[in-house]
Amino acid sequence: MKASSADQLRLLEVAELDARIRRAENARSNPPQASRVKDLLAQRQALSQELTARLGARDDLRMELSRIESDVAIVDARTARDAERLAASSNPKEAQGLESELASLARRKSDLEDAELEVMERLEQADASVAEQEALIAQTNAEGAELSAEAKRVVAEAEASAEAAARDRRAIAAGIPGELLALYENLAARGAGAAALRARTCEWCHMVLSGTDLAVLRRADEDDVVTCPECGSILVRTGESGL
Repeated sequence: MKASSADQLRLLEVAELDARIRRAENARSNPPQASRVKDLLAQRQALSQELTARLGARDDLRMELSRIESDVAIVDARTARDAERLAASSNPKEAQGLESELASLARRKSDLEDAELEVMERLEQADASVAEQEALIAQTNAEGAELSAEAKRVVAEAEASAEAAARDRRAIAAGIPGELLALYENLAARGAGAAALRARTCEWCHMVLSGTDLAVLRRADEDDVVTCPECGSILVRTGESGL
């Protein structure tokens, strides 16, 4: 195939724009923040499960404290009742029984108050544990929200870049002969489209051409369309090719 040097050079511009479009599409479909956001979602799920367990433990302690407080109230009521009966009683035997029951109630209240203090301490620790877990979740959510916003910005920039590159590509491709452009696009669909030959090296596959391959290129006319013997891309020769 024959094509002017100018048309072949335009292929390099198209190839660069295609590479820019690929990078933009990759950034759009897989922004760099996506992996961390995914990790944060899994982390938040684990933290939420732990929070549920801690809330359950705190609720159990609250119920236990409520039960103890109810028992204390019952003991206080019975103590007040027995004290009132004792004050009004003139029966020594009845008075002795009431005094014994009041002593028992006093011991019971002391035990309940000790248990109440213990549960209150455990409840204070449980409240702190819940607050700590909620803070971790809030921190995770804040980081996730920040990364998500950043990812949206990256995606928006990638879309704008891809659109601009596609627009420039259409303008440049319109000036390339159809047969040459079709060859490039056929090759590009398989990976290698067009690359400059610089310092005897293909800039697509980075292979340094052998002496035999270079001799073939030297014999080729300036408007011959040549390809890399390694990757098959169209080799565009310039003053820097080293021929």
